[in-house]
Amino acid sequence: MHHFEVIAEMGHEQVVFCHDKASGYRGIIAIHDTTLGPALGGTRFWNYATDEAAFIDALRLSRGMTYKNAVAGLNLGGGKAVIIGDNKTPQREMLFRAHGRFVDSLGGRYVTAEDVGTSVEDMDFVHMETTHVAGIGSKSGDPSSVTAHGVFRAIEASAFQRWGSDSLERRTVALQGLGHVGYHLSKELHAAGAQLVVTDIDAARIQRVVDECGARAVALNDIYGVDADIFTPCALGGVINDDTIPQLKVEIVAGAANNQLLEDRHGDELEARGILYAPDYVANAGGVINVYSELTGWSRDRALRKADEIYETVLSVFRMAKDTSIPTYQAADRVAEQRIQAVRGMIRTWPQYPNKES
Repeated sequence: MHHFEVIAEMGHEQVVFCHDKASGYRGIIAIHDTTLGPALGGTRFWNYATDEAAFIDALRLSRGMTYKNAVAGLNLGGGKAVIIGDNKTPQREMLFRAHGRFVDSLGGRYVTAEDVGTSVEDMDFVHMETTHVAGIGSKSGDPSSVTAHGVFRAIEASAFQRWGSDSLERRTVALQGLGHVGYHLSKELHAAGAQLVVTDIDAARIQRVVDECGARAVALNDIYGVDADIFTPCALGGVINDDTIPQLKVEIVAGAANNQLLEDRHGDELEARGILYAPDYVANAGGVINVYSELTGWSRDRALRKADEIYETVLSVFRMAKDTSIPTYQAADRVAEQRIQAVRGMIRTWPQYPNKES
């Protein structure tokens, strides 16, 4: 792989490969764009099949964070870190302290937080080595409930766009993934009167939602073919693909998972089938809003109010898609790019802006 060509094609500013022999730490930190502010994005801990797979994942995720932060109206750029290895390891302190030292070496250009395979406790270890971390236990902590609330608002907005009412009473939602975000989301959907069909790799998670929300459980691969109104992916990405799209019997796809479209063309295929897609990084921005609230000193209530705004943001994406006759995933990118270009133009007009004290 020609790494510099890939970095240039995806528009990244900086990619750092990191290694600490003592702890066995191997990581990649990718900074995509810092026009709007320091690059914020979580640290993913995953047992990648190859180093190249980890590299590409870091690039894709960090670019997605640029767009997510821009669309959410936050003064943050996009970045992401990945740690290569078994995320079930009990030997975490030295590993994450090593990660913290590499984050710190970037001097604030990158701010990390938790992500798949990492936890609030892991971020506390990172915090022992750097201040450029959010989501630590003594501050905002686990962002899952705010993320879930934002996705709930995105689902409501999608319902309004499709059916003229944002009521979810008696709507059937096929919910894939019942981790922290999926669990909180299932509670909100149940409270709103939705009927849930759920699946997860963890039987205990399924049973909890069945017991608390009256959900119906199905096998992992059966979730795609459920006769429902809304499909809500809240697990890993790439679930909207050539195999799953023909199985979908829904009118809306809106969920918390990152990179739901395996390829951009799958967004075009949803559009062609008349399925309304709420772009993932717009719908799931509640987590980064929670982290931003920690960096800016916002209260929990203010973070939730900001997450409420995802409703209007999703509708604005739908309006742009309709007005310009493009798929919704392209419209979301356009909203983000317009904000980035506007700020970049301001920086050119006022060269002192990047040095302005906050």
